[in-house]
Amino acid sequence: MSRVFSLRRLAAMVAKEFVQMRRDRLTFGMMVGIPLLQLILFGYAINSDPKHLPTVVLDNDRSVFSRTLLSAMKNSLYFDFVAEIDSESEAEELLRLGTVQFAVTIPPDFGRNLVRGEKPVLLLEADATDPSATSNAVTAVREGISSALNRDLTGPLAPLRATDGPVTLRVHPRYNPEAITQYNVVPGLMGVVLTMTLVIITSLAITRERERGTMENLLITPVRPLEVLLGKLVPYILVGYVQMALIVVAARFLFHVPLLGSLWLLFGVSFFFIVANLGVGITFSTVAQNQLQAVEMSFFFFLPSIILSGFMFPFRGMPEWAQYIGAVLPLTHFLRIVRGIVLKGNGLADILPNLWPIALFLFLSIGIGVKRYRQTLD
Repeated sequence: MSRVFSLRRLAAMVAKEFVQMRRDRLTFGMMVGIPLLQLILFGYAINSDPKHLPTVVLDNDRSVFSRTLLSAMKNSLYFDFVAEIDSESEAEELLRLGTVQFAVTIPPDFGRNLVRGEKPVLLLEADATDPSATSNAVTAVREGISSALNRDLTGPLAPLRATDGPVTLRVHPRYNPEAITQYNVVPGLMGVVLTMTLVIITSLAITRERERGTMENLLITPVRPLEVLLGKLVPYILVGYVQMALIVVAARFLFHVPLLGSLWLLFGVSFFFIVANLGVGITFSTVAQNQLQAVEMSFFFFLPSIILSGFMFPFRGMPEWAQYIGAVLPLTHFLRIVRGIVLKGNGLADILPNLWPIALFLFLSIGIGVKRYRQTLD
């Protein structure tokens, strides 16, 4: 064989690689699809300055001044008033369930005290489990109160336009008053770690058997498809719980995250999330032809999960189409469950609205995996 570099042999090798690429259409599709997915998600879906945040109002004054303040808050585009409530307990319940981001309370005699120059208090309560979702809105309120009332403070009321403002804004960031980032990130990491590891590990389960040549041994045994899949899932369920236990211990003793809810409830409902991710991995393993494809498909699932779930960026800051996609992903609902139990002390009744979508995803993913595996037996 000639030792001289040959352009002809080089061209033959390049042609061979293009042929291989054309045959492996799934891998080629991932090479194009993953960068395209990253471009769309990072370009359109990510927004670190969320606006139109759901807000409820308890207006005990109903004066021209209270209406002016509420109009100014709405015009800032950070607040969408979704309802008027009748009690402070109702505001607390809505914040605890995560239904709204803010609750505004205007006390009785707000307008009269304002005219007297007594600087009445405007109470703004915020669900601060994700500090980045509320910080800009709170800043906008602080800056807008004085200018909002200037139109009404005219004539004899003009002296009330003090530099420090005619109204005292009292902000109550609930569930994370010190805006500690770890309180939001560390519980969320529980879902992210489980998604990343369990989907990838189980996606390699059947493809590894196929590449090692041991799939034929399984095919000739009397073991049924569902028994094979459950046999592969059970060990990884235990692995998932070990990972959860490590994260809980680290959250409590390393990052000092408060654990207000029941750990038994947290571990109990996590079963659905763990099995849902294992079902996704099993489905990928029945579709992929090799381990490389299985890993690529897992990454294709993991990337939208981490971006559109509300872990990295505020969920309510994304456009509606991205929120619809995120609502399908189990990680989105699991993050709400974990943060609700850990930071708010939510019970089973409080988390049910986010538990049933995970359960539905579980049955669909396991069902598809079983059906696909049956097809491999033929």
